[in-house]
Amino acid sequence: MNVGFIGLGIMGAPMAGHLIAGGHSLALNTRRQVPEALISAGGRSCASAAEVAERSDVVILMLPDTPDVEAVLFGTGGVAEGVKPGAVVVDMSSISPIATRDFAARLATRGVDYLDAPVSGGEVGAKNAALSIMVGGREDVFARVKPLLDLMGRTVTHVGEAGAGQVAKVANQIIVALTIEAVAEGLLFASKAGADPAKVRQAITGGLATSRILELHGERMIARTFDPGFRIALHQKDLNLALESARSLGLALPGTALAQQLFSVCVANGAGGQDHSALVRALEIMGHHEVALP
Repeated sequence: MNVGFIGLGIMGAPMAGHLIAGGHSLALNTRRQVPEALISAGGRSCASAAEVAERSDVVILMLPDTPDVEAVLFGTGGVAEGVKPGAVVVDMSSISPIATRDFAARLATRGVDYLDAPVSGGEVGAKNAALSIMVGGREDVFARVKPLLDLMGRTVTHVGEAGAGQVAKVANQIIVALTIEAVAEGLLFASKAGADPAKVRQAITGGLATSRILELHGERMIARTFDPGFRIALHQKDLNLALESARSLGLALPGTALAQQLFSVCVANGAGGQDHSALVRALEIMGHHEVALP
């Protein structure tokens, strides 16, 4: 297919690389310079999102937040200026479900189909084509685009109509944040009580408490390796979406609110750019103790 890819950061660049390796023609655009590795592999750098859209049957977005997606779609030089009727826009960013439904409706008036397809799996998943991809939109459009998604993800699931993919991603981010918080509390307790947190982690990975977050992020907490990964500031954004949506639905999400406050402690102490496993630092600050090997 002729594919456009807009947003070539930590996640987007390797995802675009998988599409090129899969034999697809890629038109590329990003806020900074298009990575040379993608150009060398056969991708084409474009001056604007509109130019990407003009050259593409499927336009994929991988951007930080809702305003970024709206600007790239409908702003000056945006996708809407160049996209052709019959094309498909696939937004793989994590943004507001409500805004997503609005964007889909606005593009539909131009004869353009829209899928929301946010991902989970972080930088490692993006590099290894092992992402979990949650898709909202018409099922026939999903079927057309699925071969592309299969090149980037290990689990690709059609969740429902427009916005359903974003709802699934918000739910994912709630669960991830609360699990990181639980792992952080457990390891901090073990360390403060005088046990070796690495050995405690090893012991409990064989029981009911085991999880990928205990395996991966627990190790980060002990080794103090907080390079992102997935930045705290981005996870904060996702929890804002959760809390705003919950408010509109009349729901209470107390655990989510707690995790958001802990992320805020991290940001206030200069850790907004660190991996979300650094949430442990908020608990360490309050407890005057750092998870560390004895």
